[in-house]
Amino acid sequence: MTSPDSSAEVILYTRRGCHLCHIAKQTLARARRSIDFGLQEVDVDTDPELLRQFNDEVPVVFINGRKAFKYRVDEQEFLRVLRAKT
Repeated sequence: MTSPDSSAEVILYTRRGCHLCHIAKQTLARARRSIDFGLQEVDVDTDPELLRQFNDEVPVVFINGRKAFKYRVDEQEFLRVLRAKT
């Protein structure tokens, strides 16, 4: 495993009952076996502004504050992007 990098912060915007969100969570969990990163999961349905912003886009993945993926997360591409941003 690559050593932890505290500057790598990943946010997954999601919602309950979302099949693609569940798959994205599984993909990110697998990716954490290769490289450590901070992960925050945020339910867009708990905040009106997030709901307005991401309602039709979940799941959405941000890496270090920048949108990196929406709908689907390819594990190898995620790892490549994460390594490039850290």
